[in-house]
Amino acid sequence: MSPPDIPAAPRPLATDSGFRPLDAGWRQWIAENRLRHCTPESMLVTMTQAGLDPAECEPAIRAMESDPAFLAARKFQQLQAKLESVVANQQKLLELNPQYGQVEKRAGVTLPEFFEKYVVGSRPLVLTDVARDWPALRRWSPQDLRERFGHLDVEIQAERSADPNYEVNKLAHKRRVRLSDFVDLVLAGGATNDYYLTANNEMLARPEFAPILADIGSLPAFCDRSQLAQRASFWFGPAGTVTPLHHDTLMLCHTQIVGRKRWRFISPLQTPLLYNHFDVYSPVDLDRPDLNRYPLFSQATVLEVVVEPGETVFLPLGWWHQVTALDVSLSFSFSNLAVPNHYSFNNPSITNW
Repeated sequence: MSPPDIPAAPRPLATDSGFRPLDAGWRQWIAENRLRHCTPESMLVTMTQAGLDPAECEPAIRAMESDPAFLAARKFQQLQAKLESVVANQQKLLELNPQYGQVEKRAGVTLPEFFEKYVVGSRPLVLTDVARDWPALRRWSPQDLRERFGHLDVEIQAERSADPNYEVNKLAHKRRVRLSDFVDLVLAGGATNDYYLTANNEMLARPEFAPILADIGSLPAFCDRSQLAQRASFWFGPAGTVTPLHHDTLMLCHTQIVGRKRWRFISPLQTPLLYNHFDVYSPVDLDRPDLNRYPLFSQATVLEVVVEPGETVFLPLGWWHQVTALDVSLSFSFSNLAVPNHYSFNNPSITNW
């Protein structure tokens, strides 16, 4: 089986004149691009155009094939390729199911079925009856937030639009604002992704926001009510907010109270197609996928569902998701599942690939 096409590694910056030294950065570039199965001929052209001496580059490229460190990397690459083929074949089996491409919306799911089909079976689900008796459904609105809590300060993410990596850099976007001012901004500002009160605000840990938790009614049998206060989050923002493609490290539920959100999911078995070089994030934007830069993404299967007020998303372990608010939105998420929900992921930390 021929290896998949992988885009070339980024090259060190060129200079305006003269030959550049063939330094350690360029030698690493040679190794990375040979591991990507780029041809020596194409690499030589790139290096020459970047201002390096072709008489020095050609033997360096050739010498990489016998470099002990490179040969060791080739062995690990074979093991990685085998693992990727295993998960790809498992994904193909799952997609034999004619209903694979649909995210179910259901009520009355029994605990055994939920555990077997959606937790162990690892399938996203929209539950339509979780919030049926929640006071939040009748009470919550931006105006209600202003009346009850407007005098309090909250932490939001702001100035996101100018930063293509706003979620990765979320700590740099933290701002404290008076909630009444933020409500007014959301209602007057129209659709935007520039500001958002997200789960990272941790406002539900503050006693002055306890009335919000009191607005949450009965929980599904698969949840531990005693852990709700410690494992719940509140979301509020305008239409147009986008949580970019990523995966969580546990399972959770996300209930839509006001407004609608568009959820898109990709199976964790397709992680090799998503260029997950850093932490839990993918650089692929599902709204504008750059297939020239991320060609493997064209093989991914994307599931999609619009979640209405009163509906609850169950997010299985490791599923990739990108979420867009279609309206001014208030949401409540909780991870207090009464099933094992502590998992470890060996996340990469590559920032220069």
